[in-house]
Amino acid sequence: MTRYFLQRTLANRISISGTGVHSGKQTHLTLIPAPENHGIKFRRVDLPGTQDIQALFKLVVDTSLATVLGTNGAIVSTIEHLMASFAGLGIDNALVEVDDYEIPIMDGSAKVFTRLIQNAGIVEQSAPKHFLIVKKPIQVADNDKSVIVYPAPCFKITCKINFEHPLIGEQEITFDRAKNNFEREISRARTFGFIQDIELLKKFSLGKGGSLDNAIIIDKDRILNEEGLRYPDEFVRHKLLDSLGDFSLLGMPIQGHIVTHKSGHTLNRLFIEKFLEHKEAWETGPAKIK
Repeated sequence: MTRYFLQRTLANRISISGTGVHSGKQTHLTLIPAPENHGIKFRRVDLPGTQDIQALFKLVVDTSLATVLGTNGAIVSTIEHLMASFAGLGIDNALVEVDDYEIPIMDGSAKVFTRLIQNAGIVEQSAPKHFLIVKKPIQVADNDKSVIVYPAPCFKITCKINFEHPLIGEQEITFDRAKNNFEREISRARTFGFIQDIELLKKFSLGKGGSLDNAIIIDKDRILNEEGLRYPDEFVRHKLLDSLGDFSLLGMPIQGHIVTHKSGHTLNRLFIEKFLEHKEAWETGPAKIK
């Protein structure tokens, strides 16, 4: 008998609170199990009567500082780390209730959300999981930045970065869902920023909740965090984490190999747009367990 990968949701509801990195506000969120084919949706409980916001590319309204979804006047911001946790753990269906517009930053990585989901428990559902199965390469480029996807038997993503800074430079990493452990190898990688950029954000009343507790802060020749890095290449691991969150907004996991070079939220969004336009290059369907 042919066996297919099945959709997954949470076993129980679970809650957590934290601070928004840009708003500085304390936010409470609850993750709730959802039925098959529900997808990931956000509900603003502080705005009763507003429509749930589906985690889909077509509802992205901003990618300048974080990924922001919006519909009918309601928005939810800084969703990428939570979405990366759902994607990294293979969660297809969940409802996220939140009482403000910004998802809390926690420690600047996906570690807390990943453990939260695992503490809630993960259950397989009856319906097969559907994939976007890549048949031909699709690429988007902006000068020396690019995102390309190739056909592959399972999901794999390679991220490459290049910063003209002595503590970063060129870094590359590949995450293969069949071989790598998301929680151990990717989820703990924190967001990072340069001290001059942090100061500029605060000048414009942004980054109010940012601190050494939730970001790697880099000066000219040193890292300001006393504990140092969690991985020698934590910077590129975090870029991969962000990309997982961004590409999850396709609404279905990809069966293919994505390669990003110096990409960010904006180019990832342009890639998704081009991907969806080129329907001849992919098909949808369940994937067999081999």
